[in-house]
Amino acid sequence: MTTLVHGTDTLTRDALTVLQPGFVGTTAPDWLLRRIGEGLSSVGLFGRNIVSPEQLTALTAQLRAERDDVLVAIDEEGGDVTRLEVKQGSSFPGNYALGSVDDVELTRAVARELGRRLAACGVDLNWAPSADVNSNAENPVIGVRSFGADPDLVARHTVAYVDGLQGVGVAACTKHFPGHGDTNVDSHDALPRIDVDLATLHARELVPFRAAVAAGTKAVMSAHILLSALDPNRPATLSPQILTGLLRQELGFEGLIVTDGMEMQAVAATYGIERGSVLAIAAGADAICVGGGLCDEDTVLRLRDALVTAVRTGELPEERLADAAARVRALASWTQAHRVRGAGSVPGAAVQEGTAPGADIGLVAARRALKVTRGERPYTPMTSAPYVAAFTPVANFAVGEETPWGIAAELERLLPGTETGSYADASTEAVLAAAGERRIVAVVRDLHRHPWMTEALDGLVAARPDTVVVEMGLNEAEPRGALHIATHGAARVCGRAAAEAVVGTGA
Repeated sequence: MTTLVHGTDTLTRDALTVLQPGFVGTTAPDWLLRRIGEGLSSVGLFGRNIVSPEQLTALTAQLRAERDDVLVAIDEEGGDVTRLEVKQGSSFPGNYALGSVDDVELTRAVARELGRRLAACGVDLNWAPSADVNSNAENPVIGVRSFGADPDLVARHTVAYVDGLQGVGVAACTKHFPGHGDTNVDSHDALPRIDVDLATLHARELVPFRAAVAAGTKAVMSAHILLSALDPNRPATLSPQILTGLLRQELGFEGLIVTDGMEMQAVAATYGIERGSVLAIAAGADAICVGGGLCDEDTVLRLRDALVTAVRTGELPEERLADAAARVRALASWTQAHRVRGAGSVPGAAVQEGTAPGADIGLVAARRALKVTRGERPYTPMTSAPYVAAFTPVANFAVGEETPWGIAAELERLLPGTETGSYADASTEAVLAAAGERRIVAVVRDLHRHPWMTEALDGLVAARPDTVVVEMGLNEAEPRGALHIATHGAARVCGRAAAEAVVGTGA
């Protein structure tokens, strides 16, 4: 553990204030509470920190017992990326489903209900929504997290989402500025590069962010991507031209600029987290997100000490660090003033589906997002338990492997005795052998991105024309099967809506 800095002088407090660290456990460790007392103003929550609404409510109360204005942040996009329901799957469809419906009032209602559930548990900063224009169908990390490929559609739904969250006192953090949609590299693994001209960036990537800034988003999260037309040398998170010149000066954003996770390889592999954090604050960022991977006290102290040292050596202007800390405190004051506690409900109970007006809005949205295409032959709804073959690609880091997806559990509820198998690189023969005489439901995710999946599925449909195909990723491939169901996302409610369509009670 580093011990460079002692005490709680102004510089040290400012350095702690700009950090948004994570931790391990479902209660706050002593070291975290101690650092909150010394000036740490924000805490980031992940799936590992949450087991139930009641536990989450107790955790946020524990943090605020130490400091009542601490910002409690979470990465809760709904859809494929959920922390509230990391073990169950989300009660809300994600952005792609909402964009496919293209009803801004529905998007606003979904975001409002999600925000209400967060607020009821004491969470007041959401690292969402994703305002990325997913113009590259091969994108391995954004995909269904985006509202779509049309900049204007993404802009209007981003605004609705921001309105919904902030209307119930939860600060929105619009991401990933200036746009992560046109990449074929995951910034968790390496540095993506976008080589398009300024005209394209302004007409595509920046449209939703301009709209979000105009709508009053309280925070914006930077992307670890290199945009050569804006800065050929440094990724956006570390670029003064992008964070200060473009976001602050040109777009006029006055709120909190938060970095994406500093331990992501797009930054960490080249700069390291300490130097990366110093460069980010110097470039115009106000808050350093860290904790998805590195989540211990030593990480907090390393970053704190790096910032203090950078000020003392003149690398980082002290007024820049002070300005960043002031913006963190300003957002904390806003959330404290607007905090919603779920009046009239048992603490935490409001996050359970069906306990409050509008609580089923996620399922309503998922049903509306279904696109059902029938094959050439008439489709006969299933009445007996099928075999579900789930073709499972490797989950990206943002989604994680711990969150379940698919429709097997929902079909089991409707057709008891349903069996399922998961295939990561399967042959048609293996699926047919496992299915036996049962009808087959083949569940895929981003079929267009996985040749092995396409080959296995085409063979399966040829051998068993009555196969039902459920696409739970980007709906880019041609429809296949006796019934093709595009859910536009893999949230639990998307699986439920698809299962209803399979048995003929839904779309």
